[in-house]
Amino acid sequence: MGHMRMDHDEAPVLEALERYQRTDELPFTPPGHKQARGADPRVRAVLGDAVFHGDVLASGGLDDRRTRGGVLERAERLMADAVHAEHTFFSTCGSSLSVKAAMLAVAGPHEKLLVGRDAHKSVVSGLVLSGIHPVWVEPRWDDTRLLAHAPSADAFEAAFEAHPDARGALVTSPTPYGTCADLARIAQVCHRRGRPLVVDEAWGAHLPFHPDVPTWAMDAGADVCVTSIHKMGSGLEQGSVFHLQGPHIDPALLAQRSDLLGTTSPSVLIYAGMDGWRRQMAQHGHELLSRALELTARTRDRLQAIEGVHVNGREDFVDEGGAADLDPLPVVLDLSALPVTGYQAADWLREHRRIDVHVSDHRRINTQLTHADDDGTATALVDAVRDLAERARARELPPGPTISLSASSALRMEQAVLPRDAYFGRVEDVPAEEAEGRVAAEMITPYPPGIPAVLPGERLTGTVLDYLRTGLAAGMNLPDAADPGLRTVRVLAENGHPVPPTDA
Repeated sequence: MGHMRMDHDEAPVLEALERYQRTDELPFTPPGHKQARGADPRVRAVLGDAVFHGDVLASGGLDDRRTRGGVLERAERLMADAVHAEHTFFSTCGSSLSVKAAMLAVAGPHEKLLVGRDAHKSVVSGLVLSGIHPVWVEPRWDDTRLLAHAPSADAFEAAFEAHPDARGALVTSPTPYGTCADLARIAQVCHRRGRPLVVDEAWGAHLPFHPDVPTWAMDAGADVCVTSIHKMGSGLEQGSVFHLQGPHIDPALLAQRSDLLGTTSPSVLIYAGMDGWRRQMAQHGHELLSRALELTARTRDRLQAIEGVHVNGREDFVDEGGAADLDPLPVVLDLSALPVTGYQAADWLREHRRIDVHVSDHRRINTQLTHADDDGTATALVDAVRDLAERARARELPPGPTISLSASSALRMEQAVLPRDAYFGRVEDVPAEEAEGRVAAEMITPYPPGIPAVLPGERLTGTVLDYLRTGLAAGMNLPDAADPGLRTVRVLAENGHPVPPTDA
């Protein structure tokens, strides 16, 4: 890049906030609580005044009304420098917004975009809003463990062969289970055609800062990479950045798309969290992650020693499952040898041991470690899982209802109608037992991790409906369905006559 190394001692947002507080700036502007003075004392008691003191206007508060101080711009430049990207954009609406901005910078209404079918619901929302025509690329299904890993480079190659008019590709890597795509090869597949690759790397905030974790998207040659600073970093919830490099997407266009979707009242608290995290990682990331990786390796060994618990490692997910790489920090525990589902395990751990796990499914829980963990937190986790396993083996937990899940590939359905047309078409709610063969008009997403089982425009199959109904009975959470109890399903009205996607 040829510029001078930037000074990572700086934290422009935090320094501007400190200045704002030190000079006793007096706002006659939003936010209306005016530095905590107007907030209800009961709220102040829980949140603390520091939250309100950091909650100032971004322009006309943190910076002047014309942002002549360049506070945010400098913070974004430092972030780009820290991770070797050409451009960085901060977002305060989570990666859900960032990934939509990236999609809109690549394709427009009725243009095609190749998308891994294991995409997060935010990508599907992007398809609904934009009218982009998705060409679904199949993930690698691991039918032994009933789990999806990112699609292969060959699958993207074949999709481009079939759809040479596709504007680009989107892949999710790492997945919420820590498995990664072969980003370097997928980027080559795209770039041979002069097309951009967008990577939803929401789970990869830490990847640029250590050699012993998977290669991060920019180093692998991706064009846009979307990262949640709040997931594996130290930012606050909703803090997300997206990075850009290369000739395929105009930075001004990406900024416009982001502006189209973003808020005009961004949270300075979220900016400050991202700015401070970048400084922390630029200065101490290597040593923090070295410690986290050592702790995780020890914790994996201790958990693996518990009877009935299997810790998924490289041999399961990479050697046998077909993933290209594995981030070790999401510690995925397979409990299928115990008479307990992942949903039950998650509920029991929270209720009896005050421990919250990240993802739970029909047979697994994901217990995610970060640089914030230490021997104390890791030991609490190991002790709790040991207790859970002992009680499950002693049949102290009621046997969980079983979920009807055959080969994961059987969950695929035909995209009969474009997502936007189905979502905004004429719809009706029909009893779930009559929904087979009808075209879905809603998203139905087991959450977390938030990967939709049903998309608007897909033709419903009995297999998928059974999976969701039995999953619900076993403890699956479906927060976005029109009827979260799935007694009814929202489908296109028979006389709605939406247009099927061309040559899909």
